[in-house]
Amino acid sequence: MALSDIIDAPSPNFDARRAPPDMLVLHYTGMKTGEEALARLRAPEAKVSAHYMVEEDGRIFRLVPEERRAWHAGKSFWKGERDCNSASIGVEIVNPGHEWGYRHFPEAQIEAVIALVSDIRSRWQIPDARILGHSDVAPGRKEDPGELFPWKALAERGHGLWFDPEPGPGADLGIGDEGPGVFLLQAGLHRLGYEPLPSGKYDEETATIVRAFQRHWRPEGVDGVADGETRAKLMAILRLASVETVTGVI
Repeated sequence: MALSDIIDAPSPNFDARRAPPDMLVLHYTGMKTGEEALARLRAPEAKVSAHYMVEEDGRIFRLVPEERRAWHAGKSFWKGERDCNSASIGVEIVNPGHEWGYRHFPEAQIEAVIALVSDIRSRWQIPDARILGHSDVAPGRKEDPGELFPWKALAERGHGLWFDPEPGPGADLGIGDEGPGVFLLQAGLHRLGYEPLPSGKYDEETATIVRAFQRHWRPEGVDGVADGETRAKLMAILRLASVETVTGVI
């Protein structure tokens, strides 16, 4: 589907932004059908919306003008920002999600998402490090768009961060572990953007954050255990984000 063929399906669920968007948040709809999801995103009583919804066949629906604040992220946090709705453009991607039969995203749908992301970024200053999943900004509540979303393919087309390092040395870190290694892991996750401050204790909250990181950057193993590959991925993504900052993109 060409971007010129975007289907207007206005939603009343929006309000004013406080600043131009500099973040892009991707979701899955998590409902049985795209029709049900579109109806909910447009229902005044639902009080939810997004700027766009992308169907499995590649059709793109425009619900809220990009200049307005859509209601898609809910309670969320990324790098000090607690009003992610105001800072972001939200894209809902039709998929039943973990509750209704999570499945791979069709090629036509992903091609439409990539084209849409590219188009959005032509109008707004959105760094690669701020192209995120709902599970990144709300890891305690959300899993979407989940481990089947092709973040690597998106990054290979120029949108988002990705790197495939060799696994790092050292033993796995998991619930119950304590010490400098846990502190450094938590500090790295916080520096990337996740909320909790480092404590040096690997608790349930830390495992939740690690699972959110893995859903985005290590989807082949979403278990909340910080093994060598997960830690190596984190260090690599932090370096890429730092390069982006130094070059003036952020």
